[in-house]
Amino acid sequence: MRDLRAVGTAVLLGFGILALQSNVLVAQTDSSGMAGMPGMGSMKMGVSVGPIPPGSDYTAADVAFMQGMITHHGQALKMAAMAATHGASQSVTLLCKKITISQTDEITMMKTWLADRHQAAPDPDDTNPMLMPGMLTPAQMAQLDSARGVDFDRLFLTGMIQHHSGALLMVKDLFASPGAGQASEMFRYASDVDADQRAEIARMQGMLKSLKGGSTE
Repeated sequence: MRDLRAVGTAVLLGFGILALQSNVLVAQTDSSGMAGMPGMGSMKMGVSVGPIPPGSDYTAADVAFMQGMITHHGQALKMAAMAATHGASQSVTLLCKKITISQTDEITMMKTWLADRHQAAPDPDDTNPMLMPGMLTPAQMAQLDSARGVDFDRLFLTGMIQHHSGALLMVKDLFASPGAGQASEMFRYASDVDADQRAEIARMQGMLKSLKGGSTE
């Protein structure tokens, strides 16, 4: 009988290990199959979503979106802050100022939204944040930090286009989640993020094209 119990225990442990390995693999690859793109497939646990009261006009996906976007914006602010000390051109410097103002305000708004619903908010200044879609890897951030002048402009624009594209994916995933993004405040904010990021991507693509053409403005 002891032998049978030992075998049963070993089998259960084996299934537990396999399940854990499966969960790790799932966490490393996002649902859109973008694990091969820098910043698109690396995810680590951040703050958790708290209980959602019955009858709420928001979902766990709404909460996770706000939490993730705070972290996402946090890295954008770190990138933009480099402009002043890395020899950025006037056009890139102005873009960085716009990003700093708008995303700082949005972080404040998202923190308030989460606090009003008794949900935890991540620290946007975290030096080892969870990587949301599109966020630059530590290696990419180090490369950006080491660049100066035209090289900085080029890496910044390329990296921020990647970063903004990740935000678009986050919005898409939000609206694809049942019941999420439906409350007026959430719908309006997510839609604004989508529109703003698309506009800035187009602007940065034009700036990058001009840069490659030899204009540093």
